[in-house]
Amino acid sequence: MVINMTSEEKAYIAGIIDGEGSIMLLKFHNNQFPSPCISISSTTIELLQWIKDVTNIGSIKSKKNYNQEKHTNSFAYTIKYNDVINLLVEIEPYLVIESKKKRARLIIKKYKEVTPRNGRYSKEMLEAKEKFYEEFISIK
Repeated sequence: MVINMTSEEKAYIAGIIDGEGSIMLLKFHNNQFPSPCISISSTTIELLQWIKDVTNIGSIKSKKNYNQEKHTNSFAYTIKYNDVINLLVEIEPYLVIESKKKRARLIIKKYKEVTPRNGRYSKEMLEAKEKFYEEFISIK
């Protein structure tokens, strides 16, 4: 899937991810390996809705606010799996924060290489996957 965005939209979204977002590997199910994830938290739902509308991917959820008097309601925009890779391909040139740029490049270049489509891992594939995770985690 190709995400159709202008250069300005790509740069703006990269800036939001640089400032307020995270590029991660997360486990979404107990029996699976961590998968690519981008998360952006904000108290401004309009910003997150704009990103969702422009990219046509991801989901927005409200976050539980336990203290209404001290805290504003907040929201989390989350992108998972292949949608992360597709978005990173588009925005990676615009990322400024070096650690996020390195994480994006690593996911783009190696994630699919170490992840078999059928989910069946040989011993060599498991070793390659572990090495990939170690490299990803070592990025500071």
